[in-house]
Amino acid sequence: MAYHAIARKRFGKAVMQRALFALLSVAGLLLLASCRLDMQVQPKFIPLRENDFYADHRSARPIMEGTIARGQLEDDPLLYTGKVNGQEVDQFPFAITEKDLARGRERFNIYCSPCHSQLGDGNGMIVQRGFKKPPSYSDPRLLKAPVGHFFNVMTNGWGAMGDYSAQIPVADRWRIAAYIRALQLAHTASPGDVAAAQLVKSEPDQGDAREAGGAAGAPVGAQENHGGEEAK
Repeated sequence: MAYHAIARKRFGKAVMQRALFALLSVAGLLLLASCRLDMQVQPKFIPLRENDFYADHRSARPIMEGTIARGQLEDDPLLYTGKVNGQEVDQFPFAITEKDLARGRERFNIYCSPCHSQLGDGNGMIVQRGFKKPPSYSDPRLLKAPVGHFFNVMTNGWGAMGDYSAQIPVADRWRIAAYIRALQLAHTASPGDVAAAQLVKSEPDQGDAREAGGAAGAPVGAQENHGGEEAK
C-alpha cells in the first residue's frame, strides 16, 4: 500500500513538472512570435553594396550637381582658394596681426619645417635623410610669387608635396603664408628696412670702445700699481 502511494506521488510530481515545462515553452514561443524584426531587417541601402533597383546596380547614388555640404559653402574665393577670377593674388583675406604671425610660425614649425627647415631654406630633417629638397623661400621665383600661391600649394599640393588641407584649417594656412613672407623678408631685408626704435646694436658705442681699448692697452705695471694702491 505504501509503495503504491509513493509511486502515485512521484508520478503526479513528474506530470506537474512536464506540464510546467510545456506551459513555459508555449509562452516562450508566443513571445518570440510577437517580436518584430523591423529594426534588424530594414529596407535600407548598405553603403557601396550592390542593389538591383538601379540600372547601374549601385546603392550609393551620385551627388546632385550643385550640392553643398553643411558648413562648406565656401562663398569667398579669395579666402578658400587664394585666387580672384582664377588668378593667384598677392593679398590676404583678413588683416594679419602679430598674434596671427605667432600662430603661423607655430604651425609652420609643426607641418612645414620637417622639409623646408625652420629657416625656410629647404634643408629640413626629412631632406637630410634623403627626401627631395624643396626650393628655398629666398629663391627669386618664390620671392616674386603672390601670397595666394603659398596658400594654394598648401591646399592642393605641388610636385612631390602633398596637400595639407585636411591637417591645416583655412585660416591657419593664411597665417603660415604670412609667416613665409616674414621668412622671405628676413632673407632679403636690410637694416634700413627696420624701424630705428627696433634696431639691435651690433657694435659698441665709441665711448665704450675707447674705455675698453684703454683698459686693454694699459701697461702691466700701471695695472699692478693701481692694484697696489687699492690694496693699500
